[in-house]
Amino acid sequence: MKQQTGLNKNRQHTTKQRLRSSYVTSLISITLVLFVVGLLGLVIVYAKKISEFVRESINISLILNENAKDVDVRLLQKTLDATTYVKSTRFVSKEEAATQLEDELGEDFLSVLGYNPLSSSIDIYLHSAYTQQDSMKKIEKELKSNPLVKEVYYRKSLLEVINRNLQHISMIIFIFSILLLAVALALINNTIRIAIYARRFLIRTMQLIGASRSFIRKPFVLRGIFMGLVGGILSVGMLTGLLYYVYREFNDLYLIKDPQLLGLLMVVIILFGILLNWISTYLAVNRYLSLDEDQLY
Repeated sequence: MKQQTGLNKNRQHTTKQRLRSSYVTSLISITLVLFVVGLLGLVIVYAKKISEFVRESINISLILNENAKDVDVRLLQKTLDATTYVKSTRFVSKEEAATQLEDELGEDFLSVLGYNPLSSSIDIYLHSAYTQQDSMKKIEKELKSNPLVKEVYYRKSLLEVINRNLQHISMIIFIFSILLLAVALALINNTIRIAIYARRFLIRTMQLIGASRSFIRKPFVLRGIFMGLVGGILSVGMLTGLLYYVYREFNDLYLIKDPQLLGLLMVVIILFGILLNWISTYLAVNRYLSLDEDQLY
């Protein structure tokens, strides 16, 4: 009798160890999958920010008329700053333009010519949403209509190349995101189904003693939600550590850092982990609740 009791205790202990090991394995799997999903989110976020940064680096130069008065030029610049499509402006005097050109050419062209042939200008930097070719043409037409403006110049060929390449990159990222998201969904769903499969006989036993489907399902769903929450928090911690390392090694990334967008991404990862675990656990438990006893083996 004592020997039988000892065997039962050993079996219970072994069962608990297996269950605990199964929980740990499932949690690690869920955390790693959510971490990969988070990496994908970071790629999307930074691809968007880099795209905006590149587009907003393109400037339109307004070459001003020689007879333009300083008061009128300052008024024009203030008007441009208040325009919806303008992010910022910078006035470039004739002297500054000459200095910049000397630096680019590597020689003093003013001493050769004997005068400064350059004109004052205003460099305009647009919001990224207005850097498409159609928008740029409308803006160019509007700027040319100003009597103070002699010429409107921007690198059209460069803008076309940037827009075309960014569109291609965006399409590649979108397709890759769909594929990776599908893989993540499948991995988490399979992980949870395997975990529930190990408890299929417990579910059947609870059915035999008259427990309702909702009563049986509740602890599994709550555990799934908890694992999704913990897995999400752990994956967010890993992503935070990765970002800290990357920012420390590449200081220029601070220029395109968006704390609000990153914070939103972290919240989405945690909610995604909770929701996906909830749905997957619910469906997996329902499946075993509907099986006949012969189908459990």
